Amino acid sequence: MNTLRKIWCRTYQTAFRVALPLLPYREPKLLENMDAVADLLAGKGLSPVLIVTDKGISSLGLLRGLTDALDAQGVEWRFFDEVTANPTIHNVEAARQMYLDEGCKALIAFGGGSSMDCAKACGARIVRPKKPVQKMRGLLQVMHRLPTLIAVPTTAGTGSETTLAAVITDSETKHKYPINDFSLIPHYAVLDPAVTAGLPAGLTATTGMDALTHAVEAHIGRSTTAHTRAMAIEAVQLIRQYLKRAYDNGQDLEARAKMLRAAYCAGIAFTQSYVGYVHGVAHSLGGQYGLPHGLANAIILPWFLEEYGPACHHRLGELARKTGVAPADASDAEAAGIFIAWVREMNDSMGIPRTVDCIQPEDIPQMAAHADQESNPLYPVPKLMDAEELAHMYDVIAGSQTAGKGASHERRIPYQSAAAIL
Repeated sequence: MNTLRKIWCRTYQTAFRVALPLLPYREPKLLENMDAVADLLAGKGLSPVLIVTDKGISSLGLLRGLTDALDAQGVEWRFFDEVTANPTIHNVEAARQMYLDEGCKALIAFGGGSSMDCAKACGARIVRPKKPVQKMRGLLQVMHRLPTLIAVPTTAGTGSETTLAAVITDSETKHKYPINDFSLIPHYAVLDPAVTAGLPAGLTATTGMDALTHAVEAHIGRSTTAHTRAMAIEAVQLIRQYLKRAYDNGQDLEARAKMLRAAYCAGIAFTQSYVGYVHGVAHSLGGQYGLPHGLANAIILPWFLEEYGPACHHRLGELARKTGVAPADASDAEAAGIFIAWVREMNDSMGIPRTVDCIQPEDIPQMAAHADQESNPLYPVPKLMDAEELAHMYDVIAGSQTAGKGASHERRIPYQSAAAIL
């Protein structure tokens, strides 16, 4: 990246860091269970309510606890279960139309990050009917209070129940639109481990590593606060202790509960301190090829940590020592190296590949441009990179080049095989 653009990016990021204490961040109010959701809606007279979810969740009967609780309180409900893995503008518009047609008064996002992203964007379109999703892209393009939004995560990873972000895919252009606005933060969140107990092992793995990516990118960035660092550290500690347990035994409710807490903490951390190029590249891969976001983040994370090199050693080393991943007496460089090796070991132990084969060389320039446009100047990354430098990273992620010293491609698995774990 040229010098003038670096100055612009760092100036922009510094302004946001200085403004952090003044910005209207908030955390959702926590509800214990589905009965609390029904009590809240009944007490506020918010009926009917639109439940936004996907067909996988509706077909598995995971909504029964919620709908039974709503029925017991006399709260009418409708459900929209057309959300796709990378929610599209069409999904958003269809959900919005159902909300309006049915006279709904509140939204419940029930599922993973995709359901929450769709519900958030649906709420934004409800309160901004003349503003299309494409025009909401970027920062503070909604600026209206959404209808009451309750988030019920069924995965422990996205942290979307805490965040001001929604990511929507334009099916025609194959481009993802990140929408960032304080009004998108859900008003309430339900961290109920019982609804995550049926999560397949592959999704447990990739969503858990998604939470890890949020915590790491927030901690190594240049816009941290004492609170976001503490949240990131707690998230990594919990992931280190409980993710593999949840992966090995999906009915381990203690591990499930701790992973929900980890995702929540990581969500708080990156909502205020932002993410980095891992997310910019992952979004482009999701938009272009439909690669699931958690899987993309899990694969990409160690490659970028290596590429950042000394620029991230101090913060990454600190994170490694404080979470017990590295010994307390390890130097920054040693601790950072140990942390990167631990990330790869976690991926390996859960069947997550190190590279993917879906990346086509002819697609890289456009994807790199999208990642550059999303990430710069917003994301306060340790080391700035432009579209050309990001393009190199797609080659790395595809396994065609080596990033960092001692990188290995021994577990280069085709994309089809990687997707099969989902």
